[in-house]
Amino acid sequence: MKIYKNEDRNWCFDFTCNGIRVRKIVGLSKQETEQVMWDEHKKIKREGYGIREARKNLLFEAFADEFLELHSKQKKRSWKSDETSLAHLKKYFGGKFLSSITPEMIERYRADRKEMNIKGDKKRRKISPATVNREITCLKTLFGKAVKWNKIEANPAAEIQKDRERNTKERILSDKEARQLIAAAAFHLKPILITALSTGMRRNEILRLKWENVHVPERYIFIEDSKSGKTRCVPINSQIIEALSPLPHSSEYVFVNPDTKSFFTDIKTGFKAACRRAGIKGVRLHDLRHTAASIMVREGVDLVTVSKILGHSSIQMTMRYAHPTPEAMKKAVEIMGGILEKKAAVPEKEPEKTPETAGKNPVNARPCQFASGSQLIN
Repeated sequence: MKIYKNEDRNWCFDFTCNGIRVRKIVGLSKQETEQVMWDEHKKIKREGYGIREARKNLLFEAFADEFLELHSKQKKRSWKSDETSLAHLKKYFGGKFLSSITPEMIERYRADRKEMNIKGDKKRRKISPATVNREITCLKTLFGKAVKWNKIEANPAAEIQKDRERNTKERILSDKEARQLIAAAAFHLKPILITALSTGMRRNEILRLKWENVHVPERYIFIEDSKSGKTRCVPINSQIIEALSPLPHSSEYVFVNPDTKSFFTDIKTGFKAACRRAGIKGVRLHDLRHTAASIMVREGVDLVTVSKILGHSSIQMTMRYAHPTPEAMKKAVEIMGGILEKKAAVPEKEPEKTPETAGKNPVNARPCQFASGSQLIN
């Protein structure tokens, strides 16, 4: 801190606080100038004056990197999704101060993103509403953290609404298609598909499966790193055991990429080739999970058990797989028809009163005909 006179002989002060340099011309006496200087210093400390000054100089891309490191990577298993979203957001909002971004600019980003008018994006593929919604959600969370961390005053994305998404129709394989897909798969892919169709495990749960978590004698797989963050045990059948038995134990992972000597990060190419050879169209790898769940429900496995196997956080998620087929609905109606056709039991004729039974309760004159509820309809 220093107090001095400028060329016009006015008293001034110059100091730095919280990384911000403050210089002012007071023009009063040296004592009064010193008092004003200390008042300004206290104001910065007490009221956050310096923080507001720093907000003006914070670029979007700088805070986006901070957000990714301090929030996404620390709190989210899916932080890679945020990294991808931020890459597009930085191309649009790069060079702009965080505090200067308005709701109108965010709406313009959404419109331009749909039309692929983002500077730096060379690909001209169609962008789905779901992709844009993920980016807007990421942006909304980013600004929310900026407010919480005292970087900006308010969240400009708080009132931005998501676009309506067109839900992708789930493709459920028939029993025949499932067998054809496995038969058409390459050697390294076949045990992966068998595991997926038998257990309904998620892609990463399968691809990152370790030998230490495969318990053949007890016939189960232990999943320690699930999407929900909870561990679970998934039973395995003889087909899985047979498919895993010839695989080498050269790595800690069960399914090893021969090129990287580690787990597979993506099997889309091999999966598409298998589908093409099997003559199956419109199937995603995730559809194998839907297929497994649907077959379990179709074969009479209760929803609670299916939910436990799939690792769902709620039974409502599992209910999506309880698809009523025409055959199942017809069978249900036929069952009710069969029940309604059966005649109710005709009660026996009340016995005539005799001197021995006279005056006694007729209900106690013979054993109860309905021993249990299941005997109400014969």
